[in-house]
Amino acid sequence: MRQGLRRVIALGAVVLLAAGCATGRVGEPIPDGDDVAKYVGAKFSSTLERLTDDLGENEPRKSRLHSFMRVGELKSDNTVTAIQVGSPPTRFYKNHSNRNSADYRDFLLPAGSDVEYTLLGPDYESLAPTPWVSMPYRGKGLDICFWGGYLTVCKIFHAVNRSMESNEVDKTAKSLADGSTELTIGMPLRIFLEERIVVLPDWLLEEIPDTLLDKTIETRIVLSPEGDLKEIEMKGLLSDNGNEVEIKQHYEVLEPPTEHEVPDVPPSDKVTELTTDKEIDEFYDAMAEITSSRE
Repeated sequence: MRQGLRRVIALGAVVLLAAGCATGRVGEPIPDGDDVAKYVGAKFSSTLERLTDDLGENEPRKSRLHSFMRVGELKSDNTVTAIQVGSPPTRFYKNHSNRNSADYRDFLLPAGSDVEYTLLGPDYESLAPTPWVSMPYRGKGLDICFWGGYLTVCKIFHAVNRSMESNEVDKTAKSLADGSTELTIGMPLRIFLEERIVVLPDWLLEEIPDTLLDKTIETRIVLSPEGDLKEIEMKGLLSDNGNEVEIKQHYEVLEPPTEHEVPDVPPSDKVTELTTDKEIDEFYDAMAEITSSRE
């Protein structure tokens, strides 16, 4: 099975900057220099440590990630909505293009199931004779970041962690009026691409010049007064000698969902079962041909 399609994102990277937090007045920046580095490092460290536990809990959860990236004139623009309800949870996430209503895939993982179901939008109907396909779910017992609904936010945190190790990127932290904490850091484009926060085909990666790779994307993370993740926002318009890369990522934790937001398990006559590694690899290869098209 191709590991690129099954890569488990580990959150266990170590943040080297340790505790010793300073406190600032509401709305005021925490002091610059070493103090802010220690504060931001401690905040990110504690957030990373609890993130997988928080995401893996069984209470109802809903989040939305709007992901936009432009390389020259070519654009990737989609929204992923992740939902879990019940205990043990049923998990459901939707990956929908914001530019083409026929380009979508919805993924349903019923509570306790060893099988995940995928609903194919019209752009993908050539991949199977039925609206749904099913395949064995390989993430059981693994980190919650293996599940596609949380995959990108976990990649972002891993990329932030790597960026924290650099003394050359800006880091700031401040308290907000509601008691939340806002952390910002400059993330090099090189790390953004290496962590595959947006998955680009090789031919498009080759069109990004080396001169852009060390330019940074402003990354803002908001934690609630209790330290829970509320929001992540990434913005950057990077240019050099006529080459441009534009990035907008916005992740939000939404109000808890209800069970009515999750579809029922589809009937068997609406499902094409993929059971072998060969069948699954061929399915993903064909899907990659569609998603990596220049159109």
